[in-house]
Amino acid sequence: MQPLFMRGPSVTLRVIILVGLSVALMIADHRWNHLESMREAIESYLIYPLRYVVNLPVAFVHWSSDSFLSHQELFDENQSLKDQQLRAQVSLQKLSILEKENERLRRMLSAQPKVGERVLIAELLSIDMDPYKQQVVLNKGEQHEVYLGQPVIDAWGVMGQVVHMGGFSSTAMLITDPSHAIPVQVNRNGLRSTVFGNGQPDRLELRYIPHNADIEIGDLIITSGLGGRFPPNYPVGRIIEIERPAGETFANVIAQPVAHIDRSREVLLVWHNPPQNEQNEKAETGEKTVEAIVGE
Repeated sequence: MQPLFMRGPSVTLRVIILVGLSVALMIADHRWNHLESMREAIESYLIYPLRYVVNLPVAFVHWSSDSFLSHQELFDENQSLKDQQLRAQVSLQKLSILEKENERLRRMLSAQPKVGERVLIAELLSIDMDPYKQQVVLNKGEQHEVYLGQPVIDAWGVMGQVVHMGGFSSTAMLITDPSHAIPVQVNRNGLRSTVFGNGQPDRLELRYIPHNADIEIGDLIITSGLGGRFPPNYPVGRIIEIERPAGETFANVIAQPVAHIDRSREVLLVWHNPPQNEQNEKAETGEKTVEAIVGE
């Protein structure tokens, strides 16, 4: 009868055998590289898949983070380039007008206004294009030092002026509003006039133009700077229609706004006159504003 528990080799003997086998394998691998193929197989089919599976969560986190950062960087860069393009277009349009101005007034070059007034980019929040009330709401207000009467332009020309302010928003009246008027001049020859809105987003009226006035279809109309509200030499419109009715004193002159009244989503607020609070501070310290002097 066989015993219930069979005893094998002792532990010491097993250790000696395993140590001897390990030494033999190391010597064989060191001298003849017999285990290199086995090592490569284990690395390829066992260790590498384990490493890949263990590294998956870390790789996913890094990929997600890189994707989000890349998207945010592209968005910020795109917004920055849009802002730079808007500023560059405004500067270019003023430089072109000043170049023509200098052809007529070279001796008065030192008196010409400089390009580069302080500006602030604003976005349109809402639009009211009612024929009797054409206004837009901007996302900049008193907290951004916006002031009443502040000129509003886009990358192509004058759009209007601020008529109401809130803490973080303001309302601007467009130049096409029936109650809006702006002093202008013909860029080609300096002829002065006033442009009035008539409730249509693509038409402006030049009133009080004599029949014999030197004005032609295609002439560019720019701000004259008279009145002190709008800075000079900003584009306003281009003449598209001239009628000289017999028996009437003045011609009927129609201009088309160069600003994209019904398309622009971003505009520029231009600092031409100091805000009202600065004028009040000057008055309190004894400095007289132009309006105060005229009032006296």
